[in-house]
Formats: sequence, C-alpha cells, structure tokens
Amino acid sequence: MKRLIVTFDDGSAGALMGTGLADRVVPFGLGFVWGELKPQDELDLFLSPRSAWPDSSHWLDHFTGDWFKKPGNRDLGFVEFCARFETVELWVDSMPNTQLQTIWLLDHLRPRANGLELTLRHVDSRLGEIEPARLAKMNFPAVAIDDHHFEIASLAWQAFRAPTPHAWFDLLVKDLSILPQLRRCVLEMLEELPGRTTGLGASEMRMLELIAAGYEHPFDVFPHHRERFQRRVFGYWKAGALLERLALAPTPAVSGLAEWPFTLDMHDDPVRLPRYKESRISLTEFGKAIVAHKEDFSRHNPIDRWWGGTHLTNENLWRWNQALIAP
Repeated sequence: MKRLIVTFDDGSAGALMGTGLADRVVPFGLGFVWGELKPQDELDLFLSPRSAWPDSSHWLDHFTGDWFKKPGNRDLGFVEFCARFETVELWVDSMPNTQLQTIWLLDHLRPRANGLELTLRHVDSRLGEIEPARLAKMNFPAVAIDDHHFEIASLAWQAFRAPTPHAWFDLLVKDLSILPQLRRCVLEMLEELPGRTTGLGASEMRMLELIAAGYEHPFDVFPHHRERFQRRVFGYWKAGALLERLALAPTPAVSGLAEWPFTLDMHDDPVRLPRYKESRISLTEFGKAIVAHKEDFSRHNPIDRWWGGTHLTNENLWRWNQALIAP
C-alpha cells in the first residue's frame, strides 16, 4: 500500500523520512502567524497543477529529489499528487502555525478530496525533535477525515482570514473538538493581539518581562528557551523582528541592540552576528512603564502589522484582555 505523509515544517518531514513509515513525506512550510495573508485564489493556485498559472509560485518549487525531476511530476497539483497514493496522512502537531496550515489545507481539499483516503494524526510532541528510531515506534492514532473535519477547518480558516478578529473570537464558543488542538491555537493567536493596557502582544510583552528580570542578550529572550519564554506563536526569525520593533521604534522600549536587521545576511557576517549576540539590551524608562502597565506602546509609536486578515493600525487597533476589545 503506497503511503504519503504530509507534515508542516522541514524538521518534522526530516524526522518522518528517517522512520521509513511512508513511501514519501512532503512538508508544507507556509507562515500564517506573521504578515499579510496571500489572497485565497493565489493560495489555491499554489496547490493547483502548474499549467493553471505557469508563472505563479507552486507547491513543488522547492522539492529537488530525483522523483520530482521526472517529466510531469514537477507540475502536479497537490490533489493529483495525493491521488498517486493509496493513503494520505496529515501528521499535525499543536504549534499555532501548524494548526493554521492544517485548516488552510483542509479548506482547500474540502471540495476536491473525492476519492482520496485521508487520515489525520494528532501529535503532542514536536516531530522534528524526536529521533526517527523512536518516532517509528510511537503510536499516534489515525482518524479518518470526514465532512465534519472539513466543516470546522473551513469555518476556522475563513474566520482567520476575516477583516476583523470577531469570527476567530467566536470560535471559542464552537465545538472544535474534532480538531482537538485548534482551540489552543485560537487562544494563543488572540493573545498576540495588542494588550488592552500595553498595546503589545503576548510575545512582545514576554520579551520585555525577561529583560526586566535581568536577561541582557538578545538570544536570552528568544522563544527557543521554551520554559522561559512560555509563548509558542513566533519562532526564531520572527522573534528577531519583534525585538527590533521594540528597540527601533520612535519611542523605544528596549535599548542596546547593536546590530540589525535580523536577516540571513547578518547571520552570514562573521562580524555582525557576534556583535548582535553580544548586545547588552535593557529596558528604557518607557519600557519599564509598559511592563508596569503604566504606558501603552501604541500611544507613542505607529502600529502597522497584520494579524490574520486584520490590518492592525493605530486607528484600527483591536485589543485583547481575556476578551476581544474593538477599536
């Protein structure tokens, strides 16, 4: 029986490839927790046969194995690719970006999945951090994907794409148990909206709290220190962008950052990267006031960022404080 495993980051795919559990493992790595979402039709074209729009980006563009170089294989749409396997399994961990990719993919498959045998495996651990030999022996029960999975996924994806967070907030009163890790994602994303008194999301506030506690180098306040950081929405690269926003704002909350921007070019520079790592960062008086909930970052600085389909600006600043607060 030909078996395909679909997962949602390269680390997870690498671990699963090493298990020998499937004939082929393919990852998605789209980022939905940061930046403006691509239009829905563009995302659909991304998964369509290449002939549908030859000049657009395609889901197979970054695959380089010999199989994908064979004539015709490189142009397959995702559904057509899946149809070459007898079973298709989605291995899904609880990370927020994985959950968002899952609801996006199920929403895309909903009108197109006839004839595919699709199953879902929910994983409590980070797949990429499990040794392949141990992962091969672990049992994550497979659940057949049915109409209810598609319905909830589509409801959640359209809510996330909406121009306000209302529909996403309303998911908290829905029965999401068919996708058991989704509710946590809903809450974690809401917590990244600007806080009622601080104007900063949960990850930004955690950075300030850690600096206030005495951590003085940039990487000390990054999310790879999981027990310390306590937030899961943003990864390594986005953490660098968050810290820059706090340090380079017109009225900064953080001082002492010695290098920027936090890019691959900086990481490849043998002088700039050590200088960045050795930065001695601290809170400004303004930053201290934010941590004490006596100042609001948005009252002194421009806000211009995306949260799902919501464009957050100073004039359109949706906030969160255990409840959704409209501008």
